[in-house]
Amino acid sequence: MADYPIIADVSAYIVKTLREKMCPEPIPSPNNIEISSPASQDVDYIVGLYLYDIKEDVEVTQPPYIRHGHVQLQRPPRPYALYYMVFINGGGQMGLKDPDVQKIVGKVAQIVNDNNAVRPDALQSWLTTEEPPIVLSQAKISLEEKVRVWQAINKPYQVSLFYRAAPVFLSSAEVIETPRVVDASFSLQFTKGKEGEEEE
Repeated sequence: MADYPIIADVSAYIVKTLREKMCPEPIPSPNNIEISSPASQDVDYIVGLYLYDIKEDVEVTQPPYIRHGHVQLQRPPRPYALYYMVFINGGGQMGLKDPDVQKIVGKVAQIVNDNNAVRPDALQSWLTTEEPPIVLSQAKISLEEKVRVWQAINKPYQVSLFYRAAPVFLSSAEVIETPRVVDASFSLQFTKGKEGEEEE
């Protein structure tokens, strides 16, 4: 199962996809798309990807313990859902007008719709286990909840896109040693039959 960098890997995948599909139009340079928080100061980019929440995905059934050899068991991975906000950097020096912002938001939505799933082994090439794809879908949150996300970072609300990436299975680093069978004993019991013969 995927190791702990998987959360950062999902973020990097989203940014990489946006950079490939949005440049040079409507975004002039890949450097104009970053993983960042709207609260960051003195940054100059156009599109930001902000991971604002991580929750255990209770809708997904957890797999059983994973066996390694004959004497080791690894705790099952935990499924998580990652919540992202894609926003336009209002603090940048690009001088974007409202129609420009709407074009950028529309392009982001189009790209995510067309590239809404990625397999974990595409993010971590060493994986040997079969895992379900991580799916990007629109986060089902109200306008009030979106406003609260902006308020939490002391920024006024602006039009932005909210996405959910799940399931993201995060493996356990704990391996349990199971007892090794080193000795076995057997016993046989004999009883007398009707004719006085011993029966096994």
